[in-house]
Amino acid sequence: MQLYQNQHLKVYNSLSGKKEAFKPINEGHIGMYVCGPTVYSNVHLGNCRTFMSFDMIFRYFKHLGYKVRYVRNITDAGHLVDDAEDGEDKIAKKARLEQLEPMEVVQRYTVDFHTILQKFNFLPPSIEPTATGHIIEQIEIIKDIFEKGFAYEANGSVYFDVAKFNKTHEYGKLSGRKLEDMIANTRELAAQDEKKNPQDFALWKKAEPQHIMRWPSPWGDGFPGWHLECTAMSTKYLGETFDIHGGGMDLKFPHHECEIAQAEASNGHSPVNYWLHANMLTMNGKKMAKSTGNNILPGEIFTGDNKILSKAFSPSVVRFFMMQAHYTSILDLSNDALLASEKGYFRLMDALDTLKGIDTGKTSDFKVADWRQECYDAMNDDFNTPILIAKLFDAVKHINLIKEGKEQLTAADKETLEATLHAFIYDVLGLEGKTDTGAGTNKLSEVVTLLIELRKDARDNKDFATSDKIRDQLAAIGIQLKDGKEGTTFSVS
Repeated sequence: MQLYQNQHLKVYNSLSGKKEAFKPINEGHIGMYVCGPTVYSNVHLGNCRTFMSFDMIFRYFKHLGYKVRYVRNITDAGHLVDDAEDGEDKIAKKARLEQLEPMEVVQRYTVDFHTILQKFNFLPPSIEPTATGHIIEQIEIIKDIFEKGFAYEANGSVYFDVAKFNKTHEYGKLSGRKLEDMIANTRELAAQDEKKNPQDFALWKKAEPQHIMRWPSPWGDGFPGWHLECTAMSTKYLGETFDIHGGGMDLKFPHHECEIAQAEASNGHSPVNYWLHANMLTMNGKKMAKSTGNNILPGEIFTGDNKILSKAFSPSVVRFFMMQAHYTSILDLSNDALLASEKGYFRLMDALDTLKGIDTGKTSDFKVADWRQECYDAMNDDFNTPILIAKLFDAVKHINLIKEGKEQLTAADKETLEATLHAFIYDVLGLEGKTDTGAGTNKLSEVVTLLIELRKDARDNKDFATSDKIRDQLAAIGIQLKDGKEGTTFSVS
C-alpha cells in the first residue's frame, strides 16, 4: 500500500478560493505544470522561492508514492517587456543590447537557472520544454481557436476576442475579476491600436522588420504570444485536463487567466482541476527590485559578496529559511531572519547526529507514532511546512531530553523516529546534511566575526596598526572586510 492511500491531502485551490480534498484524475498518478522562467537575466531570489515551493510539493507527492509527471517550461521567446501586448521581446532586447544571438542569451541564463537550482538541491522536472521548441503546436492551437470564432486577425497579428469568449464562458474566474469592471476601468483604444478591445490579448504577433526572433505562420512572419506557450506545452504533455497548474501569485492575472480562456476556447472545457499559487518574497520589509537596490541574487548570498547581509549563508540554510513560511504567505528576507534560520538549521542537524548515538530503553516517553502522523497532518493541510518544522523541533526537544537521560526511547521507536526525520528533512523539505563546507562556513563566520570585533576595539582605541593588520592578513587569505554604515561585513573570495 502506498502512503497516499491513507493520507488525506487538502490543497488551496485558487480557482474556488478554498481548500479542497485533493483527488487526482488518475489514481496514483499526478500531472503538474509550473510556469518556468523567462531566461533573459540571472534568476532572482523571488523566482527561486516559487520554484522551491513547487519542488517541495513535487517531493511530497513522490514521498507519498504518487507517480508524478512534472512539467516546468523555459520561456525563450514571446515574453514582451513589462508583460505588454506591444513592444520588444525580453530576450530579443537583451540580445540587441549585448550584441548577441538570442539563443546565446537563452543558453547563458538557462545555465545560470539550472546551476542555482542545483545548489538549492532541486529535483529536476520530468520534462522541461521550451517555447521555441513548440512553435508548431502553438500555431495549431491558434488555428483551432480561430476556427471556433474566438480569435481575429489584424495586420498580420492574431488576437483572442475576450468579449466574444465571455458571452459563453467566464473570463476572470481565476482572479475574481469581471470583464464589465475591466472595461469600465479601461481607457478608449488609441486609433492606431489593432485590437477590438483593450482586454484582447495576442495569440500571434506580427514581426516588424527589426524583430530578430520570428517564425513563419499562416498570418505571416511573427512570434507567439506569451500566454500561448503554456497552453500548448501543458496540454501536449499532460492532456487537455490535468491535475495541478502552479506558478507565482503575480501570474494569476493575466497570464493564467488567459491560459484558461485559450484552453476552454480550444478544447471546450476547463484545463486544470487545481490552481496553486506561491506568494512573493520581500527583503527588509520592501519589494525586491533592482531599481531601488533592494535586491540580492542567490549567488551573492552563498558567497557573502553583497552589501546587505553580514556574512555568507549556505543554500540549505536559505532553503530552510524559505520552508519556514507557508508557500502562500509573503516571506520577508533579512539578515536577522537568515541568522535565526542558520541556528535552527544546525540545531536540527545536530539533533539528527545525536539521535544516531543515543541508547535505547524498554519504554518510550515520546509518542513517536502520534508525532509521525502529526507531521503528515501538517503536510496534508495544503503543504504546511512551518507546522511541519515546528513538529520536527518537538522531536529535537525529546532527542535532547533522551540524551540527557531524562527520557527513554525504545529501539523500535528510535528506528521510526530516525526514518521519519530523514524522510521529512531530506526527502520532503529538500535540505542537505551538514557538509564540511556548511559546517566550516559556520565556524569560519564565528571566527571572522570575533576578529571583526577585535578590530573594532582596536580602532576605537586608535590602535590603527592592529586594526590594519587584522584587515590585511584576512585579505591575504581571501577574506575581504567591508566597512559600512551598518557595521563591518565580510566576503570570501
